[in-house]
Amino acid sequence: MGWQLQEAKNKLSLVVQEANTTGPQIITVRGKETAVVLSFEAYQKLLGNTGSLVDFLRTSPWSDEEIPIVRSKDLGRTIDL
Repeated sequence: MGWQLQEAKNKLSLVVQEANTTGPQIITVRGKETAVVLSFEAYQKLLGNTGSLVDFLRTSPWSDEEIPIVRSKDLGRTIDL
C-alpha cells in the first residue's frame, strides 16, 4: 500500500504494523514515491551477511586450500630521466 507522507506521519503505528505483517510500505510526497518502511527482518535480509572479510575467508569452502604465492624477481625496466 502507498501512504502520503502526512497520512503516514499521522498513522505511523499502523504503517509500521503493516510493514511487519504485509510487507514494505511506500511513502509518497506530492505523488512521488520517496521512502519505504520495512520490517526489521526485511531490512536484515536486505543487508545480507555483514561479517568481516577475514570471517568470510575463514569459513570459505576453500579455506584449507594452499594458495601458491610466487613473486616475480623482475625489477622492471630502466627509465632514463
